[in-house]
Amino acid sequence: MADAGLEKKDFDGQGIAVTGTAFPHAEIWSAEVIQDLGFSPKLLIRSDHGGMSGCSLLYQAGQAVTSGVVDMVLCMGADTPMNITTPGAVRTWRYESEFQKPFGMMGPNSQFAFILRRHMHQYGTKPEQLGKIAIVQRDHSIKNPNGYLKQPLTIEQYLSSRMIADPIRMFDACIPVNGGLSFIVASKEKARSIAQKERTVKVLGIAESDNFQSGTRQNPDMTFTGIYESAKKAFQMSEVQHNDIDFAQIYDDYTIAVIMQIEDAGFCEKGAGGKFVEENDISFKGNIPVNTGGGQLSSGQPAMAGGLVHLVESVRQLRGEGGQTQVQDASLGLVTGVGAISYGNTLANSMTVILGR
Repeated sequence: MADAGLEKKDFDGQGIAVTGTAFPHAEIWSAEVIQDLGFSPKLLIRSDHGGMSGCSLLYQAGQAVTSGVVDMVLCMGADTPMNITTPGAVRTWRYESEFQKPFGMMGPNSQFAFILRRHMHQYGTKPEQLGKIAIVQRDHSIKNPNGYLKQPLTIEQYLSSRMIADPIRMFDACIPVNGGLSFIVASKEKARSIAQKERTVKVLGIAESDNFQSGTRQNPDMTFTGIYESAKKAFQMSEVQHNDIDFAQIYDDYTIAVIMQIEDAGFCEKGAGGKFVEENDISFKGNIPVNTGGGQLSSGQPAMAGGLVHLVESVRQLRGEGGQTQVQDASLGLVTGVGAISYGNTLANSMTVILGR
């Protein structure tokens, strides 16, 4: 609010949007959030889409604004995974507790181990290619004042790090942190009245895909995500081309998720993501910068608020406020959000957003 020159009272009769939490015994309802913080909105939105929650808030808020229900929506996400010490406290879907955990599956790490193993088998993806993602994002986190992990990472350290769920190494998985993020969605008219033009960012394209591949195959290809579908629609809506994109903020709960989404978003053919990462400069100085703030792999994942990390970093980049990792002349950015590992598939929720200065 301070960044936009607004106060609490400015949102009376407007919209508030919040994410849920990954921890059932720490659950707080959206009604509690606005009561505790002292807001009196006309519209209250909630998202429980896992890593897609940030993009989902943006989508729902945008629909509310463009339909004229409200002029602006304050979107918020916060979570405290570091405060949770009770074993099994993380929310699980029923199929996990009944059909996976009794047989040794230990949540997302085990599930993504299958996904990564399949990608390596099917396309020849190499650990060194995954390591490059972890190393570049660590460097970005070191340069980011809000970054959590600050120790430089080398390929030797990556390759020698312990296995969590073979072939998932320690540095292949995101790091949990406590944290919160927020952004404001407003109509063009409202935005002009509350912010200077160079500090506003436009949503040029946005599309969602849920339960991708369901019903098309009994055993769908787990190396695909719904980004394969949502990215096509977002690019079509925005009328921009892949080579116009100045940076990509890719949802990164795992390094292999970054590679899969680079493929699914259309930056290369399916299966060529590892080679694409190997042959391109994905640093903030490069030809296709990826996760310029460090992403969740190094900057940190505040659980269900993690999906806001990439949106907030994109806004900073497009405003020219990226600090030491500012992408030169950034005017177009791509953001993805994926969440909820589903049964017999990869991820239940996927969204692609294209933002412009």
